[in-house]
Formats: sequence, structure tokens, C-alpha cells
Amino acid sequence: MWQKILDKAAAQIEPQTLYVVATPIGNLADITLRALAVLQRADLVCAEDTRVSQQLLSAYGIRAKLVSVREHNERQMTETITAALAAGQVVAQISDAGTPAVCDPGARLSTGVRAAGFKVVPVAGASAVMAALSVAGVTQSDFYFAGFLPPKAGERAQWFERWREVPYAVAMFETPHRIEAALAQMAEILPNRHLVLAREISKTFETFISGSVADVLAAVRADANQTRGEMVLVLHPPEAAAANELNDQARHIMSLLAAELPPKKAAALAADISGANKKALYEWAVAQKRE
Repeated sequence: MWQKILDKAAAQIEPQTLYVVATPIGNLADITLRALAVLQRADLVCAEDTRVSQQLLSAYGIRAKLVSVREHNERQMTETITAALAAGQVVAQISDAGTPAVCDPGARLSTGVRAAGFKVVPVAGASAVMAALSVAGVTQSDFYFAGFLPPKAGERAQWFERWREVPYAVAMFETPHRIEAALAQMAEILPNRHLVLAREISKTFETFISGSVADVLAAVRADANQTRGEMVLVLHPPEAAAANELNDQARHIMSLLAAELPPKKAAALAADISGANKKALYEWAVAQKRE
């Protein structure tokens, strides 16, 4: 069955098109059939690091001409790529891992190719940001992606201060050599905010640490292994902001339980059932009684 799907994906590939292809962020099996079809068909594959990309292609028996497109040469390489597209070729853009142009090279290439009159088509796939958010337990539908945290402490502090009262979750990247310092600074400014540290997603040593910022900092300091690898941090919004995000279903469940149980117990059960914030449910129920 999968071969038919692969063949169909291959038949839909168009010449004179730049395909922006998401690749695995760890587990090689996390690649789509459409991505494989594009990479097999591509006349050129633009890679961030050709050595890293060659390992991926070799794992799937794909022989393609790799060209290096990095931050320092992206503008110049755009001319090379547009010339290849003008000649009727198919070009794929990949990064070392995940989706290109998200904290990686690719945005300038896409802009230049589109400006030259050629199609730019995304081939969706792995994303460390979305993978981390999917298991972080964030109930709000909106979030802010901050990219990499600033390397300088003063600028980091300004970011953390801005996030004190935001009504949405914040997802961010941090490097291994700065993670402890960043967490320590965050703990000073936002000590009780809920945080999830997602490390080495889909890789052998994948781990998730969840708790207050202070709790996550303590866990990292207690285990040196937690300062290694690729990291995504998901900072939950403050509970006061979450209180305004109760949906109709959560309120209905809480009203039914509060009619039979003490508010605290009802809120705990309603939170387990609906996934909503326990404190927000409790405060809502108390407000309803007053009214």
C-alpha cells in the first residue's frame, strides 16, 4: 500500500519548483513518504551541512547532488538555484534536522526563488517546536515561538520580564552550554511558572522534565546529562491568564460536579476530566456561587 502512495507523491512533483522539505529531528523513521519522493526526484538538494544530509540520503539509498546553502552564502546561492529552476530542474531544500527556515537557513532562498517567478512548495514533516508543544499540556490554542534565547544575560532578562503576564505559552530553543544559566535566570524572574524541558526529541536519550521553573532547574543541576543535546523549552502562561481560557465543556463539567461535591474536590476531578486548569475551575465555581 505504501508503495502506491509513494508513487502517487512522485507523480505529483513538478519541475521548476523549489520544495522545502522537513527531515527527521532524530529518529530516521520520522520522514514522510512525500519527502522521500521529492528527495529521490530532486536534481539538486540544498543542504545546510552536506555531510549531515548525506547520512540521511544514504540511509534511504538516495543518490542526489548536494549543494551547500548556509546562512553566509544563501543570497549568492539563490542565483544558482534559480538558474537550475529556469533549466527545468526540481530542487529540494533541507536543513540538518526538522523544517528549514525555522531558526535555520532557507527563508532568503525561498524569497529569492519566489521573486524570480518560481513556485516554492512546503513538504510538511518533523518540527521540534510542535513536537514539544504536543506533549507539554498547554491548553491554550495560541502560543509564541521565540526562537533561540539571547546569549547575553541582560537581554534574556528583558525577555523573561516581558513574559510575566502574557496569556499564552512561549516555546523557545536553548543551547546545551547556556541551558543552566538560562534556567537559573528564569527561576529568579518566573520561579513558579510551569515549564517543560523537552530534550533530544525522538532520539535515543529523549527526556521531558515538567514542573515549576525552579523544579526544572533543580533536575538539570542534579543530572549533567540533562545539559546535553537539542532542547526546546515550553513556558506555560501564568495561571491567572489560564483562568480566562475555560471552555464551555470545562465549565459544564465543573457545574455538574460542584453541585454534588465541595469546590476543591470538584475542581480536581473536573481538571482531570477536561484538562482545564484546576485553580481556574475552582475560582470560576466560587464566582458562580457568589452570583
